[in-house]
This record gives sequence, structure tokens and C-alpha cells, in this order.
Amino acid sequence: MEVDRPGPGEELNSGAVTVPRVAASVIVMRDSRPGPEVLLVQRNPASRFMGGAWVFPGGAVHESDGDAAATAVRETEEEAGLMLEDTAALVPWSRWITPAQVKIRFDTWFFVARAPDGADPKCDGEECVDLRWLQPQDALDAYQRDELLLVFPTIRHLQELAMYESVDHVLETGRRRRIEPIEPRVVLDQGGIARVLLPGEAGYDDAPVRPA
Repeated sequence: MEVDRPGPGEELNSGAVTVPRVAASVIVMRDSRPGPEVLLVQRNPASRFMGGAWVFPGGAVHESDGDAAATAVRETEEEAGLMLEDTAALVPWSRWITPAQVKIRFDTWFFVARAPDGADPKCDGEECVDLRWLQPQDALDAYQRDELLLVFPTIRHLQELAMYESVDHVLETGRRRRIEPIEPRVVLDQGGIARVLLPGEAGYDDAPVRPA
């Protein structure tokens, strides 16, 4: 599965490194008979950044939010019409920092949360135009068939979550996790195609930290 390309609108930066904006994203989950499902929303295809991509609800932290967890609650309500009870419903799962070689950068906290009972999500119709509940592996399979546009961090999270048997299992694991920031790096192959490398992968330590 090809998962190593920057997403739509992620322009490489030839200038000074952009300071990443703090952001938050929520992986809302619910149990189903075949296994846990995640909520994905589709960004408006007209958006310059990540247009048409299917992502977890989220966005940049506003000064009025106070912190990433509060942003996660606000964005889930705004984009998917889901009211999480409060920040206590969120369990930190990961922290991803956009590569330094990319122009638009975020320092994003990903949280996992159980969907409220009777949840009936509805996309806002502006920033997000569609939504689906999908098992992680089904979403990955749809991506492989070119039926869903997924971006690198979403793919990585779906691959990880596909290994869990229930929402409880995910939440319990999240409460025990030690969150270490993950900052991929971008390299250009001999054909000039950008590839994304994760810490520990071959070539990561040799990749330039700053834009070329």
C-alpha cells in the first residue's frame, strides 16, 4: 500500500522553516458487531489544503480554546455535529508534527474518544461535506481502491487501530501510552518525487531537517 506521499495542498517549502500551529484531532469510535468503527469526515474538495481528503475531525487551536483538548471538543461539534461530554472523554493517543520541509505545518494532538450514546453525526456542509462510519481496515481497503482519499497520518492511525477488537481496548491502551512526538521527514527520490519517512525508517536520519 502506497502511503508515503504528502497530502493534497502540502507544498514543499524552499524558505525558512514554518513554525507549526498547535492543533487537535479526534478519533471518534463506536463498537459494531464486526468490530470498532471510526468516524471520518470529508474535507470540502474546494479547500486548497487537504481538499477532498477523508480525515478525523479537528483543527487548529484558537486562543479562546485554552488547550488542544478543548479544541478537539469544539471541532468535533463544529465539523461533525457531535457533542462530546467534556475533555475528560478524550484520551491522548499520539502527537504528530508536520515535516519541516512542508510549508503549512501543524503540531497535532490526536485523541481517541467513544461516540456519545445515540450519536447522529452531521457534517457542517462547509468545511466538511460528507462523513462515514468505517472500520479502519475497510477505510484502508477503500483507499487502496481509490474510493477514499486518505492522507499520511490518517493512514498510519487507521493501520494501528485496525489491530484492536473494541473501543474499550483502544481507550485502555491510550491511557497507558507514553506520547512521543512524531515528526516525519520529506525526501526527494531520483525522479524528484517527494516521499515521507518516519523515525526509525531507512534514510530518516540522513534526510535534511530543513528545507532544501
